[in-house]
Amino acid sequence: MLISLTAAGHALLYKRDSRSALGWISLSLTLPLIGPFLYWCLGINRISRRARNWQESGRRISGTDIYPLEEQSGAGLPLPAAAAHLHDLRVLSDRVVTTPLRNGNRIVMLENGDNAYPAMLVAIRRAEETINLSSYIFDAEGIGGDFVEHLIAAADRGVEVRVLIDALGEKYSRISPTKAFHGSQVRLARYLPLRHGAYINLRNHRKLMVVDGREAFTGGMNIRGRHLLSETNPAQAMLDIHFSVQGPVVADLQRSFLEDWFFVTGAKLDLPIFFPILEPAGNAMVRSISDGPDKDFRKLEQIIMGALSCSARSVSIMTPYFIPERSMIASLITAALRGVQIRIVLPGLNNLPFVQWASQALLEELLVNGIKVYYQPPPFVHSKLLLVDEIWSLIGSANLDTRSLRLNFELNLSVLDSEFASGVRRHFEHAILQSREITLNEIKNRPLPVKIRDSFFHLFTPYL
Repeated sequence: MLISLTAAGHALLYKRDSRSALGWISLSLTLPLIGPFLYWCLGINRISRRARNWQESGRRISGTDIYPLEEQSGAGLPLPAAAAHLHDLRVLSDRVVTTPLRNGNRIVMLENGDNAYPAMLVAIRRAEETINLSSYIFDAEGIGGDFVEHLIAAADRGVEVRVLIDALGEKYSRISPTKAFHGSQVRLARYLPLRHGAYINLRNHRKLMVVDGREAFTGGMNIRGRHLLSETNPAQAMLDIHFSVQGPVVADLQRSFLEDWFFVTGAKLDLPIFFPILEPAGNAMVRSISDGPDKDFRKLEQIIMGALSCSARSVSIMTPYFIPERSMIASLITAALRGVQIRIVLPGLNNLPFVQWASQALLEELLVNGIKVYYQPPPFVHSKLLLVDEIWSLIGSANLDTRSLRLNFELNLSVLDSEFASGVRRHFEHAILQSREITLNEIKNRPLPVKIRDSFFHLFTPYL
């Protein structure tokens, strides 16, 4: 009884959702020992607490603590006329993100590894001082082997090369980068080695490469042969998008890498060599959004919901894993009921079937409120894009699910640029032309066993 009362009291004090609190209290009081045990395993949010402890202890610090922002923060930059109605989104972003909105950037979309990898390898070859690379998955076989050779060659000619690999993501690699770089001058670090604890969450899901502090590549693409469509069996290939970045925002991407490097190695790299003077390279207004469970705000979640509430005409979403929480679903439906045209483009064949099943359980509610959903044909599409009113784009590593928005460390860019947005819109239109629209009748008429399966896996949305 004492254990049950303790568990129930803990749920009463710390569960913000009253429905969740009531459920755990009832379970703890009606099932002695079993209820408290389940609450201890599943009900207590140790993830944010552990991440906050890292922050409070100084083990994890922000990129601006490593290298302060310039005096000119960019807070006074006027928005483009076409984005004037997004003023409130600008105010929200200024309050939850420490990095400013920066003007004078150039963002280039690189579709699939066939376009992204050659551009990245060229940048490595012309590097003169530093290369900082972070990837969730780095398979040192095939194209990954080319990266290994180029990075080692750069280090041999005097370039400081640092590679940060997530220790869990490393398990996806056929040839470990740890072995591939062994004996070289490349400085390799692994994010949260599994020998220090079974951290399924709190993973570093960011994909980033910064060369000489002047040029960066980021997006959703790992270093993996499956992204090379020209060399991969279509049944195993993965479509994806990466981006070349130039301009002042590269300094904030550099801060994001150095933040992770400090967490893993304890080395505070605050030398000016990492932060050269960056001249304008284009017309895009860009903000770097580095997010994780150690932050005071759920930055990406709040910014996405802010974008939905400010949208006036259209919202287009492309994501491989679509299992948002109720608040996000409510925001999507509210925008649709205001008359905003919302399109969600998902992979028709997912590499994680249970995620697709969980996603299907919530589609009926979206379809009945006028939101259009499309399934892209194989190969599996790993791209992550959000486009609002054909002027504001969100690109990067985060999926539209709990794992990305609350449990892992992600890196995204918000982009205000009509020319870039036009390219994103064309990408959506091309994808939709090849996709199949999901109808309300199709979802309603699923066989009963399929509905039960989908609803069952949807119960585990917070853990998928």
